[in-house]
Amino acid sequence: MKTSLASRRGAGALLAAAALAGTTLIAAPALAEPRPAGAGTDRAAVAPVRATAPAAQPFTADPNAAGYDSFIVTYKETASNANARGRAKAWGLAAKRAGVSVKELRETALGSRVISTGEKLTPAESARFMADLKASGAVADVEPNAIMTAAGLNPVDADYGRQWGFHGVNGMRVPGAWDRTTGAGTVVAVIDTGITRHPDLDANVVPGYDFISNTLASRDGDGRDPDPTDRGDWYAAGECGGAPYPASSSWHGTHVAGTVAAVADTRGVVGVAPNAKIQPVRVLGKCGGSLADIADAIVWAAGGSVAGVPDNRTPADVINMSLGGDGMCGTTYQNAINVAVSRGVPVVVAAGNENQPAGNVRPANCRNTITVAASDSSGRRSSFSNYGSAVDVTAPGSGILSTVNTGRTTPYGPGYASYNGTSMATPHVAGLTALMLAASPGLTPAQVEATLKSTSRPMPVVCAEGCGAGLVDATKAMAALGGAIAPAPTPAPTPAPVPTPTSLLANGGFESGTAGWRGTPSDFVITDRSGARSGSRYGVLNGYGRSNTGVIEQRITVPASGAVLRYAVQVGTDERTTTAAYDTLSVQIVDGVMGTYTLARHSNLDAGGYTTRTVDLSRFAGKTVTLRFRGVEDSSYATVFRIDDVAVTAR
Repeated sequence: MKTSLASRRGAGALLAAAALAGTTLIAAPALAEPRPAGAGTDRAAVAPVRATAPAAQPFTADPNAAGYDSFIVTYKETASNANARGRAKAWGLAAKRAGVSVKELRETALGSRVISTGEKLTPAESARFMADLKASGAVADVEPNAIMTAAGLNPVDADYGRQWGFHGVNGMRVPGAWDRTTGAGTVVAVIDTGITRHPDLDANVVPGYDFISNTLASRDGDGRDPDPTDRGDWYAAGECGGAPYPASSSWHGTHVAGTVAAVADTRGVVGVAPNAKIQPVRVLGKCGGSLADIADAIVWAAGGSVAGVPDNRTPADVINMSLGGDGMCGTTYQNAINVAVSRGVPVVVAAGNENQPAGNVRPANCRNTITVAASDSSGRRSSFSNYGSAVDVTAPGSGILSTVNTGRTTPYGPGYASYNGTSMATPHVAGLTALMLAASPGLTPAQVEATLKSTSRPMPVVCAEGCGAGLVDATKAMAALGGAIAPAPTPAPTPAPVPTPTSLLANGGFESGTAGWRGTPSDFVITDRSGARSGSRYGVLNGYGRSNTGVIEQRITVPASGAVLRYAVQVGTDERTTTAAYDTLSVQIVDGVMGTYTLARHSNLDAGGYTTRTVDLSRFAGKTVTLRFRGVEDSSYATVFRIDDVAVTAR
């Protein structure tokens, strides 16, 4: 029986009966002594450990060597650039001089536009084309929509059945961290080739998205879609920038996902954070993936909005990027990473595998990332690993056993294999970051990075080339967070802290009515103990079942040291859809100088009990701004947004 929301004051507003999309967490045994690969496994259900990636030379050809046929253009904010015809004038002369026909493809999540030249321009022609675009006076920035590839890997001994990177003498000392938490309540986005079904992963996977816009690269025939299944990245000799050898599918994203959060059970391998959730975000297909697609994926994974893509219902707490390409970071990559970090999401990236300075490759050289080099079981920097000042920390990356698929081209069945690469080192650190955030949800990306560095131990074998702060130590990192040790191996998520009187915000629980707040309409505070998260009052927006917009806001001053916003939100809805966000709540900061920033978004798709969100406000340090909750309801079916326990605390 449907409960109506016609009365937004009603205590019994509808709570969604169905659980949020995703699978139920399976209880796991004690993690003190994970079994070796294959021990106690069901051989009928799980393929034996074997190498499934190609034994041929790794693909080293530069996919961008021949030039570019797509560019990312950031236009100046002028009236003439507000429509497609006006923007076309900017590249009209450039297109004529290059002898190409330019077409605007789409807008990125960051407001730039992706354009296609219809044919590939050589590097020199591309440089002239971009210079002509800038000379138009309408363009603020332009860069090639470069193709990125998975940070390289090489299969090794097919019978290598020990996860030395967790518990070996020169490993990351992961078991000691499990005394505190196993990652429950956190989500790690794996921005990679997607994922395949695997009994060691399935229970920990939440819905992701396929961001590959090129249907030839995606091999699924429909461009971007909600299915992040890895269709295989195999290619023939001569393809992908002239690769001299054919290659089988790598199942790279599946391997990375297993290191992050393979299920703790009696089969296969175990992940660094075995009770964390994995969110597969597909950006790499045949021959790699485009910069514009990767940038949009970063924004979406962190909870930001991307045109034409449904909002992420389970925004990531950590982003893993085991991918890269030559060149400096550039505006597109950096802006996307900045969006994620501003939303409190650490971005962990691979240093690269060319045995050169990591500063030569992106996103390893981007700011606000945690860049990871690779080490081997002897404690040396892996021979392939990049190095230098761009590296933050080092983690195990040689001979890393994890989950894969056994198909040579298209998916076939589950299996295990050992790979080498900074791609394998990166998920070790992303998994540890999930453990840290499960134990201390308020940590900012900067605090995560600082803790990883300060608790790393010196490289067992001196790394003269530069391996960052040294070898990551999971046990020391968790100990540095303080607090009591949890007795159970699978603790519940840390409860959200209740706001304290030290909040910089007045009347965050609405217990004093509207005091300190402004709102439209004016009756935005409800007295109803059964509907409040704590106390007897809460703020409310919408719930009318007709087109309307409501606002609750308060001016705050963010101290120079930065601040953290915490709030609780509950959504009740009569909407019948399970896919469309018809009614939305945006959490915003209004900066009179820089504009309006959306920090988080909720919708009718989030119906259920109260949830608590934490947002880093450090980007507004030293400013007086307006914190705004803005609810928008469409013309039919009511959705009510309840807000309670709002706090802004100084760092």
